[in-house]
Amino acid sequence: MRDPVALREAFAGATLVYHLASMVSIDPSDSPALEEVNVRGARRVAEACLACGVERLVHTSSIHALAEPRPGVEIDEEQAFDPAAIDTVYGRSKARGTREVLAAVDRGLDAVVVCPTGVIGPHDYRPSPMGQLILDFARRRLPAYVDGAYDFVDVRDVAAGMVAAAARGQTGRTYILSGQRLAVRQILAILAELTGAPVPRLRIPRWCAYPAAGLLTLYGRLAGTRPLLTRDSVYTLGSNSHISHARAARELGFQPHPVRAAIADAVAWFRERELPVRA
Repeated sequence: MRDPVALREAFAGATLVYHLASMVSIDPSDSPALEEVNVRGARRVAEACLACGVERLVHTSSIHALAEPRPGVEIDEEQAFDPAAIDTVYGRSKARGTREVLAAVDRGLDAVVVCPTGVIGPHDYRPSPMGQLILDFARRRLPAYVDGAYDFVDVRDVAAGMVAAAARGQTGRTYILSGQRLAVRQILAILAELTGAPVPRLRIPRWCAYPAAGLLTLYGRLAGTRPLLTRDSVYTLGSNSHISHARAARELGFQPHPVRAAIADAVAWFRERELPVRA
């Protein structure tokens, strides 16, 4: 993502490029790296596609890249990629990166944009923040949880939506790939059923979680670990999470599965890799 020459070499002879390489972070201290990878990297990908004559680019943006409407208004593709209207550093970086791709569309690039919501499922190698939550819960290292909710989608449904976008998406058009809105308490109840670990009794209201998130972020920087909770993640759990994938359903045939199956398959995958997830 930092090397334009390497990108052109990778795209030489390709007719279709899926751009999934991105940095996902809920830590505001990662802002310079987010700018380098998610913004300038997206520009380099688009420029390399133009230089190599790639016939179509499928750019993976994020639901967080869309400006959030007021509570009660459903989020759809009519919202703008407006960094000034976005409260998280990750969301702003994805909005700016998507604008780079759309600017290349104006210069002749055939590209479509997909915006997944909270992705969850198996083959979570790093793991992702949601994968880490599953592991922490199963290992009984989650003493409390923050009240809130968000929309989550099976990673396999996102992959299928991207393939459909490549085949049937309209040039320059955005497609939201969302799944199901779940409260944090609902996710933990599913995990309790799957792992045998108990749901933490301590529920932290969001107003109280903000100062705690600041302390955890500071501790993570000092300890060299990724904080599970930051101000951005607390904000997200309280943000508008009523999201529509009607356009993707209508134009791409997108039909997401219940998220419970994705959570169950993620737990099973971690268990098969002999990570300490209780049976």
